[in-house]
Amino acid sequence: MKQITSIQNQLIKDIFQLQEKSKARKKAGLFVIEGIREIEIALKNDFEIDQLLFCFDLFDAENLNHFKRKLSNTTDLIEISKEVYQKIAYRESTEGIIAVAKTKNHLLENLQLPKNPLIVVLESLEKPGNIGAVLRTADAANIDAVFIADPKTDLYNPNIVRSSVGAVFTNKIVTAGSAEIINFLKDNNIAIFSAILQEAVSYYSVDFKQGSAIVMGTEATGLSEIWRENSTENIIIPMQGQIDSMNVSVAAAVLIFEAKRQRNSQTI
Repeated sequence: MKQITSIQNQLIKDIFQLQEKSKARKKAGLFVIEGIREIEIALKNDFEIDQLLFCFDLFDAENLNHFKRKLSNTTDLIEISKEVYQKIAYRESTEGIIAVAKTKNHLLENLQLPKNPLIVVLESLEKPGNIGAVLRTADAANIDAVFIADPKTDLYNPNIVRSSVGAVFTNKIVTAGSAEIINFLKDNNIAIFSAILQEAVSYYSVDFKQGSAIVMGTEATGLSEIWRENSTENIIIPMQGQIDSMNVSVAAAVLIFEAKRQRNSQTI
C-alpha cells in the first residue's frame, strides 16, 4: 500500500488542482469525491475510482476492507497523512476518505428514456449549490432525466457533488446546448413547460402526465428567448406574498412533485 506524507507530492498537487480548477477536471477526465456515503453511491452507480486516499487519523481502518470489496483491481489505495488530507479535502468533515474518479459522458445521443418521460431542464444555472439541490430533488422524485442546457459550470464541480449529496451520480444527466435539447424534445413529442412570469398559467392547471420537460432558468434573468419561443405552455407558481419568485431549487421541487402527484394518481 502506498503512503504519501508530503503536500509537495505530485499526485497531491494534481488532486488539489482537480478540486480547484474546472479546466484541470476536463483535461484529466477526473474529479474528486469526499466522504463514505458519496463514494459508496458513486461505486453503486458504476463510477470508476482511480485512487482511494484515506487518513487513518480520521478514517476507521476496519472500513477499508468494506471498500476493497467494491473497488476494481486497478484502483490505487493510498494512505495519506493528516496534513496531506487537510490540503486536498474540500470539506472539513468528510471522514478521512477521498476518491479520485473518472468523469462520465453526458451526451444527449446516449440517453435512453421510457415512454412519456418526466424531465427537468436547467438553463444556464451558475450556482453549483442550486444545481446540486435540484439533482437531489430529482433523485428523491425518481424523475427520468435532468438536462443541463448551456452549462455555466461543469457537472463535477465539488460544490455540485457536495450539495447533491451524491445525487449527481444517481440521475441520468445530459449536458447540451438549448437548441439541441429543444430539437430532441420536439422530435420525441415531449411537451415543454417553461417556468416564467409572463403570459403563464398556474402550474397545477397543466397536464404533466404526458411526456413533459419542466424548464427552469436563473433567478436573475429567467429563461432565454429560445425557450420562450418554443414553449408548449408557460407555467407559473402563484405567489401569495410580496415577493414575486422563489429560489430555483425550491421552485423546481414544487413543480416536480406536482408532476409526480398527477402521474401517481393515474395508478391509484
